[in-house]
Amino acid sequence: MANRVRFAGVIFALTVTHTTSVALAPAEVLERAKRFFAERVPHAAAYVEKEGPEFAVLRGQGGEELVIRAWADGTGKTRVRASTLFFDQALDRFLSTLPLESGVEVA
Repeated sequence: MANRVRFAGVIFALTVTHTTSVALAPAEVLERAKRFFAERVPHAAAYVEKEGPEFAVLRGQGGEELVIRAWADGTGKTRVRASTLFFDQALDRFLSTLPLESGVEVA
């Protein structure tokens, strides 16, 4: 059960983390994420619960969580890392709308 946890006899998958580099400023990535998850995922929308200069925590209507961080690394490239348990397919769709500079690593 390497990437799983058992609770009350039910096996749950742990969070899925996506990491990539994009050709946008970190603030633009976060703004696009907030719009995308509020407007383009109607069956499972998520809204800002907390945010800061490099991150946003989005919460779905059933309590599901998506955390996304965007920051400039030491070379000036924008890195994006997001983790979720529920929104992994929607997160893949969101990342596909961005100008990627590297492949998306999923762990």
